[in-house]
Amino acid sequence: MIYVLEDDAQIRMMEEYALKTAGFEVRGFESGEEFLKACAECVPQLALLDVMLPGMDGLAVLRRLRGTRQTEQVPIIMVTAKTTEMDIVAGLDTGADDYLAKPFGIMELLSRVRAVLRRIDAGKEDSSARTECGMIVLEDKNRAVFRAGQEVALTYKEYELLKLLMEYPEQVVSRERILNEVWGTNFEGESRTLDMHIRTLRQKLGQAGAQIETVRKVGYRLTAVPSEPAHG
Repeated sequence: MIYVLEDDAQIRMMEEYALKTAGFEVRGFESGEEFLKACAECVPQLALLDVMLPGMDGLAVLRRLRGTRQTEQVPIIMVTAKTTEMDIVAGLDTGADDYLAKPFGIMELLSRVRAVLRRIDAGKEDSSARTECGMIVLEDKNRAVFRAGQEVALTYKEYELLKLLMEYPEQVVSRERILNEVWGTNFEGESRTLDMHIRTLRQKLGQAGAQIETVRKVGYRLTAVPSEPAHG
C-alpha cells in the first residue's frame, strides 16, 4: 500500500490514478493529521509527501514518521514545488529518501517509486552479512550502520549509497553506477541529489565520514584510512 499526502485534489488524483494504473494499491490524504492517523492503523509500504500543506506541513509529518518506531523505516519520497538547495537539504536531513520536484512526469514518478521498492525487495532477500571498513560497520540483515561502535541513523537512500560503496572498498565507484543502482536512473540531472546525499552521509558518519573520498569527475571511493578530511 502506498500513501499519498497532497492537499491539491487534482495532483493527488493524478498521482493516485498513475499508481493504481501501474498496479499499486493507493490511499490518498489531504491533511497531515489524517495521514498520520492512517499510518498508526496500517503502516504503508512507501509514502509520497507534499511539503507545502495547510496546518502540519510535510516536513513536520516526516519528523513524526522518523520519530516513531512503527514508521521510522518507511521509505519517503518528498513531492514539492520547493526546489532550492536549502529546501532539498532540509528534506534530506529530516529523513526523506528521495525528492521529486513539481511539475513532474508520470513516468518519472513511477520510475522513482519502483526504484525504491526494488531496493526494499532486494534488501529482504539479502543475507545477514556484516561488512566492515575502517570505523564503519554495516549489518545488512538489520539495515544497521555503526560508527566506532555507535549506531548511526540513515535514510533509505543514504543506507543504500553507503552499502554500495562498502561493497567495493578502496575502489572508485562511478557517479553513473551510483545513480543507476541507488536511484534507478543514469539521468545526469540527479548528480546534485547524489552530491547532497554524500554530504549528509558524511555529516552523519562524523569522523568516519572522511573515509568517503571524492574522485573528481569520476565518483566516490570508501577507504579504511581516510586521506583527507570529510567535506561536502
